[in-house]
Amino acid sequence: MDNITNNLPPVVYAEASVKSVGGRSLFEASFPITRETVSNFHSEPELIEPAVEKLRSEGFEVLQVGPISISIAAPPEVYERVFKTKIIPVERDVLKFNEKTTSTFLDTPDTDTPGLIDVTKSSLADVLEGIAIEEPRVRLGAVQQPDLVTNVLTEAERNFMATTNPSAFPPPKSYWHLNVPADISLGLNADRAHRESITGRDVKVVMIDSGWYKHPYFTERGYHFNPVKLGPGSTNPEHDEHGHGTGESANIFATAPDVDFTMVKYNLISSNGTFNKAVQLRPDVISISWGSDLQDESEFSAADRLLAATISEAVAQGITVVCSAGNGQMSFPGQHPDVISAGGVYMHADGTFEATPYASGFSSPIFEGRNSPDVCGLVGFTPGAQYIMLPVEPNDFLDKQLSGGTHPNGDETRNNDGWAAFSGTSAAAPQLAGICALLKQASSDLSPAQIKEVLKETARDVISGSSSQRTGGHRAVSGVDLATGSGLVDAYAAVKRTRS
Repeated sequence: MDNITNNLPPVVYAEASVKSVGGRSLFEASFPITRETVSNFHSEPELIEPAVEKLRSEGFEVLQVGPISISIAAPPEVYERVFKTKIIPVERDVLKFNEKTTSTFLDTPDTDTPGLIDVTKSSLADVLEGIAIEEPRVRLGAVQQPDLVTNVLTEAERNFMATTNPSAFPPPKSYWHLNVPADISLGLNADRAHRESITGRDVKVVMIDSGWYKHPYFTERGYHFNPVKLGPGSTNPEHDEHGHGTGESANIFATAPDVDFTMVKYNLISSNGTFNKAVQLRPDVISISWGSDLQDESEFSAADRLLAATISEAVAQGITVVCSAGNGQMSFPGQHPDVISAGGVYMHADGTFEATPYASGFSSPIFEGRNSPDVCGLVGFTPGAQYIMLPVEPNDFLDKQLSGGTHPNGDETRNNDGWAAFSGTSAAAPQLAGICALLKQASSDLSPAQIKEVLKETARDVISGSSSQRTGGHRAVSGVDLATGSGLVDAYAAVKRTRS
C-alpha cells in the first residue's frame, strides 16, 4: 500500500532518457527490452550533447553519460521547477530479510508509470523522452538492514576502523558452516579447475555493492584488487560501512582467485548510474547482489525499465551479468532474461545437497517464460542463512549486527573482530561470477549467453528440499525445476565443457 509522506531527500538522483533512435520511447515499449531489442532504445547521437547542456543550464548535475540515459542529480525543487510537476515521497511495502517493511519511493502525479516524470511541459521536450527517478533497492544478504548505512562515521568509529587490524584467519566455531576460500571452492568443484591453472587470471570482474575494505584476508593471500570506484552519491572509498560488499566479494576469490577485481561502491539510491559506472570499466563479468521485489507488472517502474535496458546493453556488449535471484523476493534484476540468475543450494556436513527455503524460485511476472534461478551457488538455511564465515571491516554494520548469540540466531563472533557469518543469494551471485571468470579464461570468445548455457548444462541436479515459501515453495525434483533451476553449479565440469 502507498502512503504519502512529507520527507523529501535533499538530492534526488534520476536518469534522463534521451530520445531513442528507434522512434519509440523506452517508457512506452510494449515488449521486454533485451539484448536483441535494446539497440532500438539507444540515444539519438546528435541529441546527447544538447541534452547535457540543457540539463546543466537548468541546474542539474550531470554525473555521467551512457548509451541510453544521462545520470543526473539535483534538489527536488529543481525537478519541480523545470518539469512543472510535484515530487511526492511515498511509503511502499518492500520485503527485506524475509520480513515486510516499507521504504520511501519518489513519484509524481503526472504519469501511470511509477517514478516517471513527464518532460513534455519543459524546455527539454525536444531532446528527452522522460525522466526516471531512481528508487531504493535491497541488498540480498542474510540480515535485516537499513535502507542506507550512512557514510558519515563518528570520530571514534573512524579511528577504530583505521587502527584495528583483524585476523586473516576466520574465527573457529563449532557449528556447521563454510569457510572461504577452501569450502566454497571445494563445494562448487572449482579446486580441480584451479589445479589445471584455470583461476580467472586476467579476467576483469566488477562487483557493485556497499564498498570494499582491504582486509588482511585479501592482502595476505595476494589477491589482485583495484582501488574502489564510487557510484553516484557514495563516499569514503577506503571503507565499507555496511560490510556486505567486502564479505560477499570473498566468494568471487574463492572460485576465481586470480581475477582482476574492482568494487564499485553503491549506496542503494542510484542503481542505473552505478551500473553505468561499472560498465565504463569494461569488465568481463559484473556481479550484482541487490534488487527489488517485483511481483506484478504494474510495479515495473521507470527506473526498472531503464535498468533493464542498461543491463541488456551491457550483455549485448559481451559483459556477463550475474544477479541474485532473491531471498524470498521475486528479485529484479535477477529475473531479467539476459542475466545469469543465481539461486541457492545448501551443502550439509556430509556433502549432500538440498534446495534451501531461504532462496527464491519463481516464474517471472514481468518477463514471460522467464524462470529464476538459472543455476545455484551455496546458500545457508533459514532462519538467517548464517552459513559462510566472511571477512568484513571491523566494527561495521554486519560485524555488530550478526555478532554474539547462539547459532543460528547469531554467528557467535565478537562485534569488532572483522568476521561475520552470512550468505543469501548475495553469496551465490559472486560465486557464480567467479566461475564465469574461469570460463572466460578457458575460452575468451564465449558470449554471455554461451556461458549461461554451459553453466546450466553442466550443473549438478538437486532433487531434495524446496525454495522459499514466499515465492511458491517449489520442490526440487529430478531435472530442471523452479527451486534450483538446473541445479548446483559445477565449475570443473563447466570448464571441461568449454575446453572440449
